[in-house]
Amino acid sequence: MSPTKHSPSDGKPRKVIPIAAAGSSFYEARQKIHPRSIQGVFANWRWAMVWLTQLVFYGLPWLQWGERQMVLFDLEVKRFYLFGLVLYPQDFIYLTGLLIISALSLFLFTAVAGRLWCGFACPQTVYTEIFLWIEHRIEGDRSARLRLDNGGWTAEKLWKKSAKQSAWIAVSLWTGFTFVGYFVPIRQLGAELLALHGPWQMFWVLFYGFATYGNAGFLREQVCKYMCPYARFQSAMFDKDTLIVTYDTQRGEPRGARSKKVDPKAADLGDCIDCSLCVQVCPVGIDIRNGLQYECIGCGLCVDACNSVMDKVNYPRGLIRYATPNGMASRWSTAQMLRRVARPRVLIYVGALVVLSVALVASMALRTPLKVDVVSDRAVLARIVSGGQLENLYRLQIMNATEAPQRYRISASGLEGLTVAAEDRETEVDATQARWVPVRLRLPYGAAAAGSHTVYFTVEAQGGVPARVVEKAAFQVPR
Repeated sequence: MSPTKHSPSDGKPRKVIPIAAAGSSFYEARQKIHPRSIQGVFANWRWAMVWLTQLVFYGLPWLQWGERQMVLFDLEVKRFYLFGLVLYPQDFIYLTGLLIISALSLFLFTAVAGRLWCGFACPQTVYTEIFLWIEHRIEGDRSARLRLDNGGWTAEKLWKKSAKQSAWIAVSLWTGFTFVGYFVPIRQLGAELLALHGPWQMFWVLFYGFATYGNAGFLREQVCKYMCPYARFQSAMFDKDTLIVTYDTQRGEPRGARSKKVDPKAADLGDCIDCSLCVQVCPVGIDIRNGLQYECIGCGLCVDACNSVMDKVNYPRGLIRYATPNGMASRWSTAQMLRRVARPRVLIYVGALVVLSVALVASMALRTPLKVDVVSDRAVLARIVSGGQLENLYRLQIMNATEAPQRYRISASGLEGLTVAAEDRETEVDATQARWVPVRLRLPYGAAAAGSHTVYFTVEAQGGVPARVVEKAAFQVPR
């Protein structure tokens, strides 16, 4: 009954809204999750992805391509090395294309089978799994960790907590060092850090190491639940034919504990024995039996846990499984659900991905390993030189995108009698370097009307890797 009081004027009872006592919290305190280890198909896939992603991440910076690092985004000299490619900031379009392809791939995976990226390949998931493995190896299984956390401080607890933190810090620092090694040559970076040089490099190693340590060691599922925007808009990419981790309510309910000898039908029970193992293995701490929740990262560990329990009690597997809402409602077989994968949304994603991927690969394969920027000299637009010729001054930035020195020939066209000064017609640029070259264009006086005229510079490689670039410029004829 709501609290009431009587008004002194009319005597009618009036409701009183109770006010919370000062100091009470409106926010639920975080309950630390101690995920239980489990073996199964999805657990094996998760570890396969951990090994694959980390072998690539930790190993790639140490591989050499000739005299340089195979993959290096050298911000200091503004060169990006990707296997045999040498890219300049002007090639940013390729990075844009790669990001678009990655986004479309994420949309495709989500439309087909939910949050596959989150459950198996997201860096947050991968490093959390590594940190949990370290915690499990040092502190023990789930029950041992719970006892350790809930107990008082002892010599054993101090030793285990210190060992775990030390291992976490070591992995975090090596991760930060490797990440910075993609932007600074990693061998050079290692030498500088050992010699205590490079304060900025050291800062970024510590920064990314701290981010790894905090996110994977402490925040864990909080990043997925509250910080990652993907968890919030993922539902916009789901439909009734998206494969998601699903609890079969019709088969599992009513749930309840029972002996192996008890016939669940005779006892009016479903197949769920309410062991809560699916909750114990969940890295984000949800109960999948309550239906799909935005916190679910689609890792499938609850599927492995439930299947192991079904095997022990001799019930059919699949009480928790990857299924579609339509398939679950209509009791479709797995084959029937998979046939609905090729629906219009998925086909559009696949078509767009194929077109963009082919276009990106073709563009990179056909790209000219030479770039030229033309800048008119602002100090002197035009002047008369010996021989009665009108001269305009320019500066050409010639960028050699090959890994060998190149000699380039410079010519010009667009006006009758237009020539390049003899001493400016050839230049040499070192491998993967850029050079500013002053160039003088000359035109017989009176050969063109006063005003601005469009002319074209042609820069062509002489020998070596064939390359030819034509750039537009303006030739000024004074009145």
